[in-house]
Amino acid sequence: MKIAKNTVVSVNYRLSDAQNNLIEEGSQPMVYLHGGYENTLPKIEEELDGKETGYSSTIQVEPEDAFGDYDPELVKVEDRKRLPEPLEVGMQFEGMAEGVDDEPTIFTVTDIADDKVVLDGNHPLAGMALRFDLSVIDVREATAEEIAHGHVHGAHGHHHEEMEDSEQGDHFRSQPLN
Repeated sequence: MKIAKNTVVSVNYRLSDAQNNLIEEGSQPMVYLHGGYENTLPKIEEELDGKETGYSSTIQVEPEDAFGDYDPELVKVEDRKRLPEPLEVGMQFEGMAEGVDDEPTIFTVTDIADDKVVLDGNHPLAGMALRFDLSVIDVREATAEEIAHGHVHGAHGHHHEEMEDSEQGDHFRSQPLN
């Protein structure tokens, strides 16, 4: 079956920077609903459109087609007392970035020094050209429910049931910044 709109695609992937330094090697396949549902980068969809199981490719995606350019305006220094304790590098908080209307931004704690905390609202891969090694391992028709919801259900896809307590710790901690 060829990859086309409303097919579910399973892809093994390896993500590296433009110098081929490994960023992530997927331990599970990436499974997404193909066809403009924003479940993966548009350049990946473009590369895989019309291909079949067994197809492999390496593509480079420039920052503007991935996670954007790095924006120094999205870096804030805040008083430590404004944030909850315990506080650790890597924690994430939702807040409003100056000059960005109505869209909350996820800020990551990148440094803690005495009474100040550095928060970065850029995606961790912003400003980077990314290289994806892709290998299609499965293609199937999407179900009507998957199409209606705009994402894959089931194995490696989205689940609508409540998270079990053991899964709660796998998600970032989020606190609003006022």
